[in-house]
Amino acid sequence: MLFKEYIYIESLVLHQIGSNSCQEGVHYSKELVNIEQDLKDLLRSYFLSPFKTDDYYHFFHSSDIDLNEIFRYSSQIFANKGVFLEESKKIALYLYECSRHPGIKRGELYVVYFKNCILNGETIDAIGLFKSETKDKFIKVYTTPNGFNLEQNEGVSINKVDKGCLIFNIEKENGYIVAVVDNTNKGAEAKYWTDDFLHVCPRKDSFNQTQNMLSLCKSFVSQLPGENGKVEKATYMNRSVEALKEESVNINTFAERVFETPKLVSEFKQYKEIYQRERDIEIDDTFETESAAIKRRATGTMTTIKLDRNFDINIHGGEQYIVRGYDEERKMYYYQLFFKEEK
Repeated sequence: MLFKEYIYIESLVLHQIGSNSCQEGVHYSKELVNIEQDLKDLLRSYFLSPFKTDDYYHFFHSSDIDLNEIFRYSSQIFANKGVFLEESKKIALYLYECSRHPGIKRGELYVVYFKNCILNGETIDAIGLFKSETKDKFIKVYTTPNGFNLEQNEGVSINKVDKGCLIFNIEKENGYIVAVVDNTNKGAEAKYWTDDFLHVCPRKDSFNQTQNMLSLCKSFVSQLPGENGKVEKATYMNRSVEALKEESVNINTFAERVFETPKLVSEFKQYKEIYQRERDIEIDDTFETESAAIKRRATGTMTTIKLDRNFDINIHGGEQYIVRGYDEERKMYYYQLFFKEEK
């Protein structure tokens, strides 16, 4: 967990990244930005507020981690803060070179040096990279001798970071611990920030293992035939969530507990192999779980039965107390719910 209230900005530099497809180039700052404490506090909130989970990544490269550009530039800064400005220019240029898709917008790159980050019980430094692409219009009110007047301006909204990452000075040998956020780009250009520029992949820790297992279960259950409506699917998802609340998970025990029948257990294991291969991830046969990765909303509509426009049934367990049937007279399906008391 990241304790944001203790973090403060030590250094900040801003570069302007033009459109690569229009050959606009990069406009570099020649010095660090000098800002007052009140603005530092505002910027700290702006930069850090999107990072709300313990979903972390690490830098990687297929042959040598030192060939990962952002890993190398970050390492230079952590080793000698005196090169912060020059290395930030290299980061800006590399971002520009990675922004070849015509759908990628021009914007500002903020390179920030953070102090006093507390992560996993350690106090460490971090480097933040943030790109603002979306401009909002706002109205400025100013006084005149006869009253007031209005003026339209355009600027960066402090309510949402478009793209960002935090590189924590810990576990360098494993590609550092990196947090990533991307709130824009939904088309073919969507992956340039994480894949092309940062070149990161999810850490193989308990949080990601748990989250990947939950996603695997959701994907597997969603493609099962629904002869008996959604009750069975909701049951499987509820069992999956409960099984992942244990301190550790063994894939064999998990599959038998959740899916019960040998046929489904075998199908689930086969599906797991395909799922991992298609997504280039690896879920260990045995791993420690992380409760923070399990959220009820993660199962989404899998545990909710929507009946026409009249009713929703949220199933959180007790599937033995719900029965599905068909009324020949009304030519409609129905559910029977059995309970002891109404709350």
